[in-house]
Amino acid sequence: MDFTRDESADAVAEVVVSLLERESARDMALWPSLVDSGLLSVPVPERFGGDGMGLLEVSALLMELATDAAAVPALPTFGFGVLPLLDVLSDELAERVLAEVGKGTVLTAALNEPGAPFTTAPTTKAVREGDTVRITGRKSGVIYAAQARWILVPTDAGVALVDSVAPGLEIIPVSGSAGIPEATLVLDDVEIPADQLLPDALPGLHRHALACIGAVADGLLKGAITLTAEHVRTREQFGRPLAEFQAVAQQIADLYVVSRTLHVAAESACWALAQADASPEHRYRVDEDLDVLAYWAASEVPRAMQKCHHLHGGLGVDITHPMHRYYSQAKDLARLLGGAGLRLDLLGARCSSI
Repeated sequence: MDFTRDESADAVAEVVVSLLERESARDMALWPSLVDSGLLSVPVPERFGGDGMGLLEVSALLMELATDAAAVPALPTFGFGVLPLLDVLSDELAERVLAEVGKGTVLTAALNEPGAPFTTAPTTKAVREGDTVRITGRKSGVIYAAQARWILVPTDAGVALVDSVAPGLEIIPVSGSAGIPEATLVLDDVEIPADQLLPDALPGLHRHALACIGAVADGLLKGAITLTAEHVRTREQFGRPLAEFQAVAQQIADLYVVSRTLHVAAESACWALAQADASPEHRYRVDEDLDVLAYWAASEVPRAMQKCHHLHGGLGVDITHPMHRYYSQAKDLARLLGGAGLRLDLLGARCSSI
């Protein structure tokens, strides 16, 4: 299979690269520029003024932003919000939610419960009462919850689309490694209209979230290796560039192998998920690719980042150095995925069931 980007994905990537060359901000101060550039409209349906593009273009966008370790809510807005919602919202609800994304509205999803990352059996309760549904439960590690307008909340009856200012919803800020806003959600009889409970949306939410996390991990590692390679090329020791020492060259080569493997895994998973094939055989292939990608992102990417830190020496430990942004974001992604152990268990269970 040829995973070479098509023209539309290339065009999106070029716009991101051009924007990052012009703008120095790599945090929320960059968000208005993303709005002005039109990039936030990439996956928004054309009937709402967007470009109507899909996962392949979004993954290219997310990867390029991550290559510069930009800490903006593109991942939750697109990967946890827009893409999973495209085919499951009514026209009226889609107009309320998706039409506002191009203007800078943030979306996110509460993927984890305490002790249960990416849970497929949520303990959060959804009780239907006529035309309304009441949501009760607790979610952890929800990124950009305080900044989001809408939050996708998995429950025992489907995914609830919850207004972030709904009565009964408490957003408790917590700290992550990268300084990206996170929160614990406490839902106490949060009331939503019945049409905002999406019964069959959880598998699609998990698949798109994993694919987009993989694209971000791919970009982070690519950016960290570029930064590290430049450091060892220009930094001298004993009158020679560090890159000329055999041990350093071998470590850079190992990092390249990890990066290329992750890239292939990310491209393969995103390509498979983007195909319009609902057959059980294809869905199995998609889930298998996503499990491999998630394990690689949770296990190998943090380890590779440690090696990049090591090659930077003391500079890499300084939180004012760019390397810190890559490593901390990679660690937070691994935690969001549930860690390497969980991902290995899930991959092993898949292999043992064949």
